[in-house]
Amino acid sequence: MTKTQLTAALLGVVALTASACGGANETGTGNQTLADGQTFSLAIGSDPGSLDPHMTVLSVTTQVDQFLYDTLLGLTSDGKPLAGLADKWEATTTTASFTLRKGITCADGAPLTAADVAANIGFVGDPANKSALTGLVVAPGTKATADEAARTVTVTSGAPDAFLLRNIGGLPIACGKGLADRKLLEKGGSGTGMFAVTEAVPNDHYTFTRRKDYTWGPGDGQPTQRGLPDKVIVRVVPNATTTANLLLSGELNAATVNGPDRQRLEAKKLFHADSLEPMGEIFYNEADNRPAKDEAVRRALTQALDLAQLGKVLTSGTGKPSEGLVTSDPKPCSGDTVVGNLPAHDPAAAAAALDAAGWRPGPDGVRVKAGKQLALTVVYSTQPGPTVASTGELIQQVWKSLGAEVTLKAVDSPGLSQVLFGTGEWDVSLGAIGVALPTQLVPFVSGPAAPDGTNFAHIVNPGYDNAVQQASSMSAESSCPAWNTAESALIKRVDVVPFINSVAPAYANGTRFEVNEGSITPSSIRMYAK
Repeated sequence: MTKTQLTAALLGVVALTASACGGANETGTGNQTLADGQTFSLAIGSDPGSLDPHMTVLSVTTQVDQFLYDTLLGLTSDGKPLAGLADKWEATTTTASFTLRKGITCADGAPLTAADVAANIGFVGDPANKSALTGLVVAPGTKATADEAARTVTVTSGAPDAFLLRNIGGLPIACGKGLADRKLLEKGGSGTGMFAVTEAVPNDHYTFTRRKDYTWGPGDGQPTQRGLPDKVIVRVVPNATTTANLLLSGELNAATVNGPDRQRLEAKKLFHADSLEPMGEIFYNEADNRPAKDEAVRRALTQALDLAQLGKVLTSGTGKPSEGLVTSDPKPCSGDTVVGNLPAHDPAAAAAALDAAGWRPGPDGVRVKAGKQLALTVVYSTQPGPTVASTGELIQQVWKSLGAEVTLKAVDSPGLSQVLFGTGEWDVSLGAIGVALPTQLVPFVSGPAAPDGTNFAHIVNPGYDNAVQQASSMSAESSCPAWNTAESALIKRVDVVPFINSVAPAYANGTRFEVNEGSITPSSIRMYAK
C-alpha cells in the first residue's frame, strides 16, 4: 500500500463494497414509466486516473470501477452479505471460503475461474505488489487457493480480521488477462461487472456499454429488469455550478452536488439519494519535535474551538454532528463514540492549560516554551471546496487569540499526500478519513509512523492498540463494543477530533438509483421514459 494511494482516503469515503440495496434517503421518485435502451449520464468532479481496482482508494475511481468490476459479495441495506460473484460463503476471523456462481464470464468473453479470484486476493495480500488495498482491506500475507472442480476459493488471512467476510467479499475482482497485464486494468478492461469500457477520454468522459452476457446478481437480480440503462457515460465536470446546470437541463442524469448550488436542485424537487461522508476531522502531528506531541496542548487547542460553529461553516449548515469515525452506511457498529469524549468548548480553560503546560505568552503575545514559539502549520486540501479555507481561517483566528502563531497551508490532493506522508512539515491537518469498516482505520492511526508507515500523525495510543487486538479476534457481530472502545480511546486522548459529517446528496434527473457506501450502485439504476 503506497502512501500516496492510501492518502486518497483522506479525501472521501473508501467505498469498496458493491450492494444491491442502498441505505440512502430517497425523495422525488414520482409516478414515471420505466424505459429500456436509455443512456445514463453521470458527472464526477475529477478524472479517476488509473482504473486498476487494486491500485487506488480514490472514491471517484471506486465509483467508476463499480460499473466494471464486481465483488464476491454485496450488501443489503442493513449490512448483511448478499450473493455477488459468489453464491455461497462462510468465514471466521482467520479463514473464509467462497463458491462461485456458474456461468460467470469476463468482459472479453473468457470464463472467470476460481484461480482468477484467488489470484486477485493473493495480489492484494502480497505487500510487494504495493496495492492500495493491502492492509486496508486485505491483511498483508493473506493467501488464497482455488478448487476449479468445486468452483471454490479458500482464503487464509494474514492477520485476524473481525470483518474478514465483508473485506474479502468486497474486493473488486478482475479477470485473468488483466491480472497478467495490469495495463488492461488501468484502462478498465478485463472486468467482471455489468458494463464494459467502449471509450475513454481522460479528463473528459468515459463510455460503458452493458454486457449482453451478464446474467448474474447481485442477489437475485435479473438483467431483464425494466429500466436498466444500455449505456453509461461518465463525464468529468469539476465545477459544481456547471454540474447543477447540466442536471437541471437534463443533459446529466446524476451527480453529487454540495455547496450553494444544492438550493436550486432542492427547489426543483429532484430525486436524490443521500450518503453521509466525513467532513470535519482534526488530526494533530504528534511527532517528537511537534508541540502537539503533548496531550495537554492538543486538548487546549481543541477546547479553544467552538466545534459546532466550525461544523456550520464547513458544511454551510447542512452537516450532521459526528458520532464516530466510520460514517458509511450500512455501518457495521452502532453507538456514539464522540459525545462525552471530546473536551467542551472553554477558551479560558484552554489558556490556563497552556499556562500549566509551560507555554507562556511572550512579548509579542505568542506563547513560548523553552525558547520555542507555539507555531502551528495547519494544512488542508482544496478538493472539498471553499468552505474548508473559511474553516481554516476561523481556526487560525481562534488559536491566534489563544497565543499561537498559525500558518495556513492549502494544497491539492498530491500535495496533501506529500506533506502528511513525506515532508512531515505540518502540525494540524483538516483532512478527514473516510472508511467503511473500523479495520480500515487501523493503518492510519497506529503502527509505523510516516515516512516509514502510514500512521501520518505519529499516534501511539496503547488503549486503542489493545482494543483493536481484542476486537480483531472476535466475530463481526461481537466485536463492536471493542471497536467502539478503540475509537473512544483515540478521541479521549484527542488524537483525532471528529466534529461534523457532510450529507452528500446524489441528485438525479430522469432516473433513480440507490447509494451504498458513498457510491451509486450500478445494478440499482432505473431509467424513466423521456
